[in-house]
Amino acid sequence: MEENQKNNDTDVTSTSLADIPKTFFKGIAKSRISLLGAMAVTVIFPFLVGAVLYDLAFGIPNTYFAGLVYMVLGPGFIGGLVLIIVGLFFSKGKEEVRLFTLAYFRDKLADDSGFDRLRKMIFIGVFLTCINIFVIGVLAYSGYHYMESNAFCGEFCHVPMTPEYTAYQNSAHSRVACVDCHIGSGAKWVAKSKISGARQLYAVVADTFARPIATPVHGLRPASGTCMQCHRPEMFHGDRLRIKDKFLEDEDNTHVQTVLLMKIGSAGDQAAESHGIHWHVDPGNEITYVAADWERSIIPEVMQRTADSGVLVYRDSDAEEQIANASHLQERVMDCIDCHNRPSHVYLDVDEALDKKIIARQIPQELPYVKRQAKAVVTEEYPSQDAARTAIASELRTFYRNNYPEIYREKQYLVDQAIAGTQAAFVENVFPEMQIQWSTYENWLSHDGCFRCHNYQHEAETGELISMDCDTCHTVLAEEEHKPAILKQLLGVN
Repeated sequence: MEENQKNNDTDVTSTSLADIPKTFFKGIAKSRISLLGAMAVTVIFPFLVGAVLYDLAFGIPNTYFAGLVYMVLGPGFIGGLVLIIVGLFFSKGKEEVRLFTLAYFRDKLADDSGFDRLRKMIFIGVFLTCINIFVIGVLAYSGYHYMESNAFCGEFCHVPMTPEYTAYQNSAHSRVACVDCHIGSGAKWVAKSKISGARQLYAVVADTFARPIATPVHGLRPASGTCMQCHRPEMFHGDRLRIKDKFLEDEDNTHVQTVLLMKIGSAGDQAAESHGIHWHVDPGNEITYVAADWERSIIPEVMQRTADSGVLVYRDSDAEEQIANASHLQERVMDCIDCHNRPSHVYLDVDEALDKKIIARQIPQELPYVKRQAKAVVTEEYPSQDAARTAIASELRTFYRNNYPEIYREKQYLVDQAIAGTQAAFVENVFPEMQIQWSTYENWLSHDGCFRCHNYQHEAETGELISMDCDTCHTVLAEEEHKPAILKQLLGVN
C-alpha cells in the first residue's frame, strides 16, 4: 500500500507541466460524460457569444430566436461545463486529474525550476476561468432582461397571451413594462413571478391553460407596490370632464354625446379632505370587505374604519345566505385594483369598440347604416378570427352592393375602409380560440362595479345604507344628445 502511494507520488512529481493540457484532454476523452459536455460547449460557445454580443449591440427583434439563445443555448453551455467537471472528477477521468491535487501544486511550488512554468499554467487557467465567468455573467444579465421584456411576456406563449398582449398594446399603459405592474421591485416578487411563470409555461406545453385566462386579481402584488408608484390617490385631483361619443344605428349614424363631470376627488391631502371617488382609498377611513366568490363580484359585508377608530359594518340583506353558499370566501382591504381590475388589459364592448373606430375615421360615418351593419356582423359567433374577417368583408360588401349600388360603385373605397375598421374592432377584442367574446371580462370601472356595494342593500346596525346616489361620483351634464349645448358653453364647440 505504502509502495503504491510512493509510486503515485513519484509519478505526480515527475510529470512535466507541459503534459497537463494533454492529460486534461485525455481525462475528458476517457469520460463519456465529459466528452459530451465538451462537445456541447465547443458547438454552442461561438453561436452563443455571437448572439449575445449582437443582442447587446442591436437587440434581437424575434422573441423566439431570443428564447432559443437564452433558454436553450445558454443553459446548454452551462450544462456542458458542468458535465465536463462531473465527468472528470466522478467518472473515468478522475485518474487523470490527480495532477491537479493540492499535493501536486505544493511539490511544484517547492521546486524552483518548475515555479515559473506553474505560474504560467495558473495564469492560463485563471484567464480561461474568467472568460467562462464573463460569458456566464453576460448571459445571465441578458437572459434576465429578456425574460423581463414585454416581448417575452406577450409573445413567447403565443396562443394564451395574444389576447392580453393585444389589449395591453391598445391601453393607456402600453408604454409601461409588463413587469412594472405584474412584479414591481423586490427579490421576493421576482421569485414568486418566476415560479408562477414556470407553472404557466408547463400549462402551455401541456395545453392545460384556462380558456379564457382568468383576471389575475389574486396573483397581483398590493397596489401600494405597483399602481401607487406612479399614481398618488392622496393628491388633489378635483373634477374631470368626460365626454363619451356614441353613434346611433340609424341611416345617418347620428353622433350623440354624453357629458359627465367625474368627481375624481382625492384620498385626502394638504388641500382638502378625502372626497369623491378616491375617498374609498383614504387610509383614514379604511374600507375592508368580504367577497363570496373568486371574482369578488358578490360582496355580502363591508366594514369601514373611521378616523376616530370606530367601525361601521354594512351587511347585505342576503349576507348570511351569500356567506353560506360562498365559493371562495375572502376578506380584503380595498385598494386601486378593486375598481381598476383591468387597468391595462381592457376589452371593449361592441358599441364602444365600433364607436371608437368611427370617431377615429377608421369606419366612415357617411356610409348609411354602417354602425348597425357592423354591429350585426361582429356580434355573430365565429370559430376563428380569420373566419370573422372573411364573413365581415363578405356581408358588408353584399349589403352595400344590394342596397346602395351607387355608393358601392362610386365610393367602394369607403366600403373597403369600413370593412378594415370593423375587422380591426373585432380582432382587438374577440378571440374565439381563447373563448373570449364581447364582454367576456367584467370591468369594475363601471356601474356593475359600483353596484356591488352601492345598491341600497348594504345596511349598518344604525340603519345607515351605503348610498346609491349617482351624484356621489359624477354629475350628468348631457346624456346621448346630438351636439349638446353644455359643450358649447364649456368648450365653445358646436
